Amino acid sequence: MKNFLLGVASTLVALLLLATIGVFVLGAGAPRATSTPTPTPTSSAATVVAPPADLRDDETWLQDFELHSADVVSPQGDLDDLVAKGSGMRSSPGGLLRAQRLEIEARVPFRTVAEKVGEGTRLYAVDAGRVGIERTVTIFGQDLTVRAISTVVADQGQLLIEPESVDLGGPAFLDSAASAIARNLVTIRQDIPGMPDGVVLTEVTVSGAGFRVFLAGKDVTIKTSGTQ
Repeated sequence: MKNFLLGVASTLVALLLLATIGVFVLGAGAPRATSTPTPTPTSSAATVVAPPADLRDDETWLQDFELHSADVVSPQGDLDDLVAKGSGMRSSPGGLLRAQRLEIEARVPFRTVAEKVGEGTRLYAVDAGRVGIERTVTIFGQDLTVRAISTVVADQGQLLIEPESVDLGGPAFLDSAASAIARNLVTIRQDIPGMPDGVVLTEVTVSGAGFRVFLAGKDVTIKTSGTQ
């Protein structure tokens, strides 16, 4: 997706303009209650880096930043327990942010993934870092409840959920004939919602009622509201 989480981007703009002063509200998309993130100041012992030589008079530069939020709401899907941090952030008057380095850690709730798969899909944690999937599908004219136990990995920058075992809950001959179809129906490959180009999913684990995801990128451009 080409646009970063609107709330995160707007908060980073405010962080640049206020230079670690104030309280910022994070939230985008439909009007829902969101928590209030607070910027974390960098350590006083951090190495001081000179601003880039080509920094214009109308640009703002931030050496390091770290932002926390318990909830993030975006049109592409909700996240929670988010930490965004990076360095070398520049803000231009047109609402364009550029970061030399950007790292994001967040939890993607099961419901966020399930809503993109289809109505009635349910995901839940099982043992050994795996996830269970349950959904009702129509195969060979019959409505069947497909249950699968799946592994979860980061693959080519996306969240990939692949079944190890599939149970159709029907006769053995039907399970055998429809297993390939059912496996495709419970194989899930998705982008992490709302992330900018250049930020890649590097690691994912199953955590509570969601997926703990880790993303990173260099020379990342973040387009805020109104930027084309």
